[in-house]
Amino acid sequence: MHRRFLATAAALIMGALSLPAEAQQRTRLTVYTALENEQLAPFKAAAEAAVRDIEIAWVRDSTGVITARLLAERANPRADVVWGLSAFSLLQMEALDMLEPYTPRGAEALRPNMRSDRSPMTWTGMDAFVATVCYNTAIARQRNLPRPTTWTDLLNPALRGQIAMPNPSSSGTGFLTIAGWINSMGEERAWQFMNSLHENIQVYTHSGSAPCNNAARGEYGMGISLDMRAVTLRNQGAPIEIIVPTDGVGFDLEATAIMRGTRNLAAAQRLADFAVSREAMTVYGRFYALLALPGVTASVQGYPADFEQRLVNVNFREMGAARERILAEWNRRFDNKSAPRN
Repeated sequence: MHRRFLATAAALIMGALSLPAEAQQRTRLTVYTALENEQLAPFKAAAEAAVRDIEIAWVRDSTGVITARLLAERANPRADVVWGLSAFSLLQMEALDMLEPYTPRGAEALRPNMRSDRSPMTWTGMDAFVATVCYNTAIARQRNLPRPTTWTDLLNPALRGQIAMPNPSSSGTGFLTIAGWINSMGEERAWQFMNSLHENIQVYTHSGSAPCNNAARGEYGMGISLDMRAVTLRNQGAPIEIIVPTDGVGFDLEATAIMRGTRNLAAAQRLADFAVSREAMTVYGRFYALLALPGVTASVQGYPADFEQRLVNVNFREMGAARERILAEWNRRFDNKSAPRN
């Protein structure tokens, strides 16, 4: 019995020694994100399969909450990596010297407008998402709601109380939407437009997906939301039409960055390398149609054919620098219709 025990123990030890080093010890990375909940598992699985010596521990919330948390932790960072957060937020952090300069392998191949212009880079893009209108065709027929084709059409008095929109303080989709209006109309006209639109808004939600979810359930006639959520719900059979306003839509980039001060820099760099790879882009393409790496075909179905041609020319650096000022003004004017915070 004693000899059998020793033989078994020796076999176990030898087996452990024969495992690759990364299988014996994995570095746990704390990764802050605003990715959609259904994206967390496939992104984590793909990254850990490609970079076998890391383990991802997600900290997930809406864009505004994650951004505020990162800023609050500036003196004592808890995140190693940000993977899936608004470029507007990362540019704000770049200005505060919160991001670790690093150019991931292959990052030079990304679209120039979807990566940092610094050398070394401070962030890299993943994909783009745009503002859309989720228009419930069944509710529209019941309530005789006109179909909008432009943002200005949303000012129609017939739409009073029929529109949900994300709060830009908590939602990246909300901020990219008003950034699009500011960049296309000019700031003064954009505030005038938002004042008028406010009359037709029933609620400002704290999630970018919520207005489309609300519209799909028939709670409101339409919701200003993001393209990914609209396409997902439409593909699931929701009675919504995805409207990309013809007068131009704002967009944002999901992006990746390493936080300055991480104690796991080498592992964080390996995750950043993966985040710009063709393999990672293929995973992003299961959810988004416009990817940061040219030549990768997205597999998601149901995107409006012409949405890419309607993107507003957004100055990300200027909007990132002005983000806090714009949000303070928005809250002063419109926060009275925001949904209660959980």
